[in-house]
Amino acid sequence: MDLFNEKSNTGRDQKADYVNPHEPLATRMRPHSLEEFVGQKHIVGEGKMLRRMIESGVIGSLIFYGPPSSGKTTLAHVISREINAQFVVLNAVLDGIKDLRQVVAKAEKIQQMNGQKTILFVDEIHRWNKAQQDALLPHLESGVITLIGATTENPFYTMVSPLLSRCQLFELYDLTRDHVLSMIDRALAEEQRGLGKKQVEVSQPARNHLAEFAAGDIRNALNALEVAVLSSDTNEDGVIRIDLDIAKECIQKRSVRYDGTGDEHYHFASAFIKSMRGSDPDAALYWMASMLEGGEDPNFLFRRMLILASEDVGLADPHALSVVNAAHDAFTKCGMPEGLYFLAHACIYLSLAPKSNSTGAIFSVQSEVRNNGTGPVPAHLRDKTANSKQSRYLGVENASDDYVYPHSHDYHWAPQQYLPEEVREKSWYEPGNIGRENKLWTRLQKIREAYENSRKK
Repeated sequence: MDLFNEKSNTGRDQKADYVNPHEPLATRMRPHSLEEFVGQKHIVGEGKMLRRMIESGVIGSLIFYGPPSSGKTTLAHVISREINAQFVVLNAVLDGIKDLRQVVAKAEKIQQMNGQKTILFVDEIHRWNKAQQDALLPHLESGVITLIGATTENPFYTMVSPLLSRCQLFELYDLTRDHVLSMIDRALAEEQRGLGKKQVEVSQPARNHLAEFAAGDIRNALNALEVAVLSSDTNEDGVIRIDLDIAKECIQKRSVRYDGTGDEHYHFASAFIKSMRGSDPDAALYWMASMLEGGEDPNFLFRRMLILASEDVGLADPHALSVVNAAHDAFTKCGMPEGLYFLAHACIYLSLAPKSNSTGAIFSVQSEVRNNGTGPVPAHLRDKTANSKQSRYLGVENASDDYVYPHSHDYHWAPQQYLPEEVREKSWYEPGNIGRENKLWTRLQKIREAYENSRKK
């Protein structure tokens, strides 16, 4: 828990302008104002709602929802500075109701002394259970604290409705390569907090490499830049030159946005599935590789591909299900890294396969049964053995004797009613018109036509 910083009567940190040289560059370069804040122009750009709230000094409780490293904590710090409010941090993983009570008690004293606002920033607020979230409600109602909660998971699923109804929800997006580049340039130019007092020259390829490998994580890029500068010697001109090779040494593994949890897990999985459904093998491989690089379980990917093989490829290529199943079996026998071949094999096959979603007819039929019930089995379709016992007991004719055995007829097909009388005219299955399914459906139609033609003769 980070309790209150010492502030003057104006609400400004007494040490706001002090720069601790021992802090990492990323910490020193944390924005102090909206002008320094990069990204999220859709909420803090000129004329946007949150910016207007900040400029007016009237801030209600807020929830920031977005991926890691999108600036949720930084934006909360900026808001507290802009409106001269006390700023307190609780971490939902480490802190609980006891810590909340301490914050509220201190906030009440400060409010009584000088009327100053207290902003309580709760990081990972989705980690608090219902009781802990409910504990915030009376203090938000009384105005003792203003809440800014940060979450990487969809708040509509992880937060209680009473708390959500008292907060404005703002979604933050991933930062881009250009956002990271702008912060690298600022760090190189800033003299008080950055590297401006040093003579540092960073080649454009080196800057691009740091920005691209950081994958939107400004902290990662600035930390790598600082390592590059501190580990490099000055030349005879007193200049520290950072080229591409040095940049590669300082940020050797590219950051991956995917962390396998929360909404990111479902966003990436959705992109993976939709790329295969859309017959784009490059995109499908890209999202699959991103998930694997982020630590995703390959078995999850195979499960999703098995579903897609029936849901989206279906009867257009009935072999797709066997291909994925065989690839999964091969994967379990061989493991990684060779298992990547089997993952790619299944992924590319599904992407290239003809598509049909006709198997979804089961849901239409399921809806019919749930809404209207199941009709009685037609007499000629009933079990012959069971009917024979009933017929002998009642002394009546066995209705199952009217059943027409398809294999006794041409094409192994014969017309007869298979649905209950109440729904005999209904149809739910809509065949696809490509691939194997089209051939199977065309074959059946020709058999039916042949039968009708034979009756007319």
